[in-house]
Amino acid sequence: MLASRRCIWIVLDSCGIGAAPDASSYGEPDAMSNTIVHVAEAVGGLVAPNLARLGLGRIDRVPGVSAAAATGAYGTMVERSAGKDTTNGHLEFVGVVLSEPMPTYLNGFPPEIIEPFERYVGKPVLANKPASGTVVIDEYGRLHMQTGRPIVYTSADSVFQVAAHEGIVPVDTLYDWCAYARSILTGRHAVGRVIARPFIGEPGHFVRTDRRRDFSLHFGDTVLNAVEQAGYPVIGIGKIGDIYGGSGITTSIHTHDNDDAMRVVLEQMQVVQEGLIYANLVDFDAKYGHRNDPVGFARAIEAFDHSLGSLFATMRPQDLLIVTADHGCDPTVPGTDHTRERVPLLVWHTRMSSPIDLGIRSTFADIGATVAAFFGVEAPPVGVSFLDLLDC
Repeated sequence: MLASRRCIWIVLDSCGIGAAPDASSYGEPDAMSNTIVHVAEAVGGLVAPNLARLGLGRIDRVPGVSAAAATGAYGTMVERSAGKDTTNGHLEFVGVVLSEPMPTYLNGFPPEIIEPFERYVGKPVLANKPASGTVVIDEYGRLHMQTGRPIVYTSADSVFQVAAHEGIVPVDTLYDWCAYARSILTGRHAVGRVIARPFIGEPGHFVRTDRRRDFSLHFGDTVLNAVEQAGYPVIGIGKIGDIYGGSGITTSIHTHDNDDAMRVVLEQMQVVQEGLIYANLVDFDAKYGHRNDPVGFARAIEAFDHSLGSLFATMRPQDLLIVTADHGCDPTVPGTDHTRERVPLLVWHTRMSSPIDLGIRSTFADIGATVAAFFGVEAPPVGVSFLDLLDC
């Protein structure tokens, strides 16, 4: 085990930066997408000096973000896996490439799934259709509160989502329902994630809470397991632990929002002297991308940028910072779904003084390969490390 190696890896959920080469095959909105640039344009330019320092302004012309300020390593990554959601992106990060898309249900879930789920719950479901998460709660929330029937819905992604009011269905019961759904969603119905979506409030004023929980497919050991088996702690922050089903994660810390996630990252940097600190910041996606709110999205990027200043000040010479995204969710194009985009790759350590162009990487798995090289563990089956370019 290499001594005192510490990597801080942050995924800005949905912060894509331009249509992927195959975006048109996913639909016209995908071909039009450029999440970061479009949200920057929506506010007349971002105030993001720390992202500029990392090199964001050299990836694309992002209004307000200087290219000249860069001292970090920068590039973009193209997803090799089929699909455009959290599961696909995070699995590819650690070396799992999905050649076929996971199942989606544009007409709702079939009887062979819904009927056993209803028997387990003891009530018929509501909705059973693709829907926006906030819209479907507004539409069915009153009836749910009157009957206790779970709201089941999906999206363009491979997800089975169950919404329930915390005052009607205890959150632990909702988690149990979702665990059962995960157990029957196998074979040709093996969706990427089952998601528990608790909410509170009254009709017309429902609000989803931060006690969401994801139940993901398991795809075998990954780079995370290799890092763990080498004796390093692997700290999953936000929904990271859920995304990987706990596999390869030594400690999982759920968080309330982006600010809380960054608070936990900084807190863990004070107590975790070596290992991997791996965080997902979900607000960009859940609060702004899917809600078609480019202004809120832009302000969230600026808030993250502000927190980067504290992170830079906390980093040690042997630390490595990686900032990236898992897909896009451009709030300025038609629809509310994820968008198939290239993602930014921003890498920094304290000894860097001039920018390094990492180019266009052909797979997200290049991060996993780099993390493996950084910790001196077995590389994933796909991906090329860029560690030798960084003078670490």
